[in-house]
Amino acid sequence: MGEIIVKIELENYLDRVLAEDKKLKKSEVRKYNMNALVDTGAVMLMLPQDVVEKLGLRTIRTAVVSYADERKEERKIAGGLFIRIGDREMTTDCFIGPPNSEALIGQIIMEALDLIPDPMRRTIGPRPESPIYASLKMK
Repeated sequence: MGEIIVKIELENYLDRVLAEDKKLKKSEVRKYNMNALVDTGAVMLMLPQDVVEKLGLRTIRTAVVSYADERKEERKIAGGLFIRIGDREMTTDCFIGPPNSEALIGQIIMEALDLIPDPMRRTIGPRPESPIYASLKMK
């Protein structure tokens, strides 16, 4: 078993909406594709600062993060992000990591997209019970 690295497709959500409303050309929507590490110990998505800047995401708040080595640190959170992993997609916020750092996919993304890790194959995919659409609990 080892790390699970997946391809993610990112877009500025506001750009996407403006393009759908014909107020921005589709070619002007800020997008970025990259690989990300699936981190089942992380809660949120974390993207490197340089990627957040390329996408033109806005800082919306600050939170304290706890690392595996017990360090705590304030980190900015950016909003207005559209993410696609495979056939599943959603809008979300993300922690802003250091420039050129590794992108991390945390539990919120995995739960919202109803994806599960397969450590033997080193992939993620939909749960067998929900192969087409995400199935989310409301209790």
